[in-house]
Amino acid sequence: MAKDKIAYVCENCGQESPKWIGKCPACGQWNTFKEIRVADTRTQAAASVSTAQGKARNTALRLRDISAHDDPRIDMHDAELNRVLGGGLVPGSIVLLGGEPGIGKSTLSLQTMLQLTDKRVLYVSGEESAHQLKMRAERLSANGLPADDNFLLLCENSLEAVFEQIKEVKPEIVVIDSIQTISTEDVESSAGSITQVRECASALLRFAKTSGVPVILIGHITKEGTLAGPKILEHIVDTVIQFEGDQHYMYRILRSIKNRFGSTSELGIYEMQQTGLRQVSNPSELLLTEDHDGLSGVAISSAIEGVRPFLVETQALVSSAAYGTPQRSATGFDQRRLNMLLAVLEKRVGFKLMQKDVFLNIAGGLRVTDMAMDLSVIAAVLSSNVDTPIESGWCMCGEVGLSGEVRPVARIEQRIAEAEKLGFSHIIIPKYNLSGLNRKKFKIELVPVRKVEEALRALFG
Repeated sequence: MAKDKIAYVCENCGQESPKWIGKCPACGQWNTFKEIRVADTRTQAAASVSTAQGKARNTALRLRDISAHDDPRIDMHDAELNRVLGGGLVPGSIVLLGGEPGIGKSTLSLQTMLQLTDKRVLYVSGEESAHQLKMRAERLSANGLPADDNFLLLCENSLEAVFEQIKEVKPEIVVIDSIQTISTEDVESSAGSITQVRECASALLRFAKTSGVPVILIGHITKEGTLAGPKILEHIVDTVIQFEGDQHYMYRILRSIKNRFGSTSELGIYEMQQTGLRQVSNPSELLLTEDHDGLSGVAISSAIEGVRPFLVETQALVSSAAYGTPQRSATGFDQRRLNMLLAVLEKRVGFKLMQKDVFLNIAGGLRVTDMAMDLSVIAAVLSSNVDTPIESGWCMCGEVGLSGEVRPVARIEQRIAEAEKLGFSHIIIPKYNLSGLNRKKFKIELVPVRKVEEALRALFG
């Protein structure tokens, strides 16, 4: 038997090194290299998996000889999940679902699989017993458990035993909950280690690609907010979706981080209830409070994530710095961009915020990356600074440049239509977006602006 070799892998980016290094040359992080044992386990694992599946070795093909056709996607009977996946689950794909402990990963996967009565599903759990899962399934199934025998449950931690069951029951979808609890006998390390996670994920990838059966892996999140295990785990899979949200709030957001079969800018919104997760089809009503008349520091922005428009409430609080050094804090918004907008507000508009604390919050626990939020951030900060509320019925969208100009944004018609649908009377838009826009089709009044000063003059007079 060949002697095992020692190698070191960076936990942050997956960079390998023959010896320990204090600072990773790839990502620049310190003390991230962990020792792993590298043997001829890849060949053994590939052989054992190939034997378990009965598949022959692949051969090289000419590009013109390969038939190009789109396989029909599997409908998950969940509009939010289908949107994030890009239209459904692709046959032969491998999906990684990540999230913090207790956020609802197992609830989402179990609830979705119970709805797929037309597919044979093998749900592998390495964390819970069959009794626990049966109790959860009864709670999630409002109309009772499905009467068919298409949902199969396996409580197992051994990868070899999982493949034996797959060969026996021949499922159409496989769910692994979670990948950190599965281990293979070909690697001499504990479950959840870098070597185990990488080898098990690689074996499941080979199974998915050779058999055409989609595999859904559930992964944990570290305290830094990244998926546990080496970064190479994200390189192996086809799609990485993250389930996020504050456990103290009832809303959860499903966000696509990587998707080889669709857009990575889509998101789905759920509401956590006693009977499971409920899809939120209209997030605008969720993200707006019922009444904010007379409250300063609140501005409504028309944002877009992917192809989905929604209105989001931006809250700001400006107060005098109590200890001499002003604080800058942002929740749900990029803090570096907040600092840039504050500098624009001070340099181009003339408002002195140097000795004041500025706190920014995106209501509803949402994290927004749309540049069109800039105008609402500046409006909310100024509203709090002068303690003057913005009139009800006003919303806005626009990117702010360093010279104080309001730059055009994409999908302006969808933003305007969403604001009009929710009963807003005025919307501030960039002046450059007026070209080619049919103003007669909208009942809401459009207020075009070219600079930040014009927008603030329209809001505050």
